Amino acid sequence: MSCKFRISAHRNSDNLHLKLEGDFDGTSACELINYLKRNIRNSSRVFIHTNCLRDIYPFGTDVFRSNFDFKNGQSVPFVFTGEKADQLAPDRNKSFRVLS
Repeated sequence: MSCKFRISAHRNSDNLHLKLEGDFDGTSACELINYLKRNIRNSSRVFIHTNCLRDIYPFGTDVFRSNFDFKNGQSVPFVFTGEKADQLAPDRNKSFRVLS
């Protein structure tokens, strides 16, 4: 785990909110994917908040996007929020929304 990265999570209703803080690199991407694998169940929507990210490294984005297939057919929509949402969100399709 990157010592400069942290995931804060909370649920409201059946939505999972993840606040990402610090620098987003390859290790951070793996941590986020693993967190999602363990906690996506029983979520009707996942919000990933990016306002507290400092630096987003291209390798971190590549690792996150290339491993985003962990959903295994689950149709949980993801909403990326914040000024860095576009940098982190996978290519847009029906499962992703970006709110700046």
